[in-house]
Amino acid sequence: MIVVADTSPINYLILIEEIHILPKLYGTVAIPAAVRDELLRLSAPAMVRTWIGQLPSWLEVRVPENAPDALLAKLDPGERDAILLAGELRADRLIVDDREGRREAEKRGIVVMGTLGVLQEAGSLGLLDLRVAVKRLQETSFYLAPEVLARLLKDQP
Repeated sequence: MIVVADTSPINYLILIEEIHILPKLYGTVAIPAAVRDELLRLSAPAMVRTWIGQLPSWLEVRVPENAPDALLAKLDPGERDAILLAGELRADRLIVDDREGRREAEKRGIVVMGTLGVLQEAGSLGLLDLRVAVKRLQETSFYLAPEVLARLLKDQP
């Protein structure tokens, strides 16, 4: 399976200490160099900068070969390059949270999933306790609408 990730999902999975689920779910995950650079910014949490500074073997940093088209210009560099990379690699999935990025990826035929989808998938496979992971996520700056939270946890014990 080929999976590409944007900045936000990597950031939040590190912050809630669930980043280890990505290789369990998908094996290798690719990120564009722009995503790595965003995670290394001084404005990123220290925990995130430390983690990305010591890349695990399952995380590949890649640079898209093609230049972005005008439709991608409105997105930030990480989202733009993640969509480009996912298209070039014919990725099975792009993990991205940004609404505009998701829409643009879907227009290009790329299957998208967000941080919540990753947590839900990991929870259904018994890789984490979804309620605990979501509670930790709510303690960050991640926005989670009440109706989305209710749907997500509806069938959880």
